[in-house]
Amino acid sequence: MSKQQDKKGKGKRDGKQYSGEGKKPFSKQRYAPKKKKAAPKTTSNSDEIRLNKYIANSGMCSRREADENISIGLVTVNGSVITEMGYKVKPTDDVRFDGRRINPEPKTYVLLNKPKGFATTTAEGKGRTVMDLVANATSARIKPIGRLGRNSLGLLLFTNDDDVVKKFTNSKNGVARLFQIELDKNLKYEDLKKIQDGFKVEGKLITVEEISYIDGESKNKIGVKIKNTGNTILRTIFDELNYDLVKIDCVAIGHLTKKDIPRGHWKHLTIQEINTLKML
Repeated sequence: MSKQQDKKGKGKRDGKQYSGEGKKPFSKQRYAPKKKKAAPKTTSNSDEIRLNKYIANSGMCSRREADENISIGLVTVNGSVITEMGYKVKPTDDVRFDGRRINPEPKTYVLLNKPKGFATTTAEGKGRTVMDLVANATSARIKPIGRLGRNSLGLLLFTNDDDVVKKFTNSKNGVARLFQIELDKNLKYEDLKKIQDGFKVEGKLITVEEISYIDGESKNKIGVKIKNTGNTILRTIFDELNYDLVKIDCVAIGHLTKKDIPRGHWKHLTIQEINTLKML
C-alpha cells in the first residue's frame, strides 16, 4: 500500500482520488450542489382580493388603517377573527368590520317588471330565472328581495344593500307591496271582511295591510297590500277560502311603481327613489 493511501484505503492513482481498491474514482459532478427546483406555480383565484383592500373599497377606512384594525382583531371572515396581513377573501365571503357586514361594491338598486315564466332564485339549474333578466344591469352581486312565483308578474327589487334587505324582511315594519289579484270567481263580501279582520290558518294568524275591490272592475279582481317578502301568504289566504288565483301582479313596492318599465325590462333607481325607500 502506498504512503499516499490512508488507513481506510483511500488514495490516489494516476493523479485521481479513489475510495479504495476496486472502487470507481469520486466524481466531482456527483458531489456538486444540486440545483433547487423551481417552486410549483400556484393558481390564484382572480376573484380573490386582499382583506385590507376589501375593507378600503367598502369605504370604512384606508388600507393602512385597515391593516391596523385587522391586527387588533376587529375584522372577521366567515365568523373567524383574521389578524394575518395579506389575507385574501372571496367575493362570497362574509366579511365584518367591528361586527358590521361590509361590501366592497357600490350599493346598487335595480327594479324589474317581471314577466311570467321566470323563477325568483339565484340558483343555477332552475331554468329561466329573474337573474337572466337583470344580467346586464350591473356587475355588482345583486339579489332579489323576496319572491314572486314563476307565473306571477310585477315588480321585484334587486340590491346588494344589506340594510334595505333587512328593512324588507321585517314583516312588521317592512316595506308594503301592493298586488292586483284575479280570482276564478267573485270574492264574497263576507270573505273580504274576514281577510280584513285577519283569521287563523292551522293556528297561525294571517293578516294583510289592506284589501279592497278594484274600482270599475268585477268582484273577482282584488287589491291586496302586504308586508311579507313572498306571495305565498296570498295563496294561503285564498286556498283556505276556496278561491283559485288566476293572476298575481305586484304593481307597487312602497312608492315604486311600474311606470315607464315595460314587462321584462328593468331600471336603476334614482337617488331620490333610493332615499325615499330608506326612509320608509
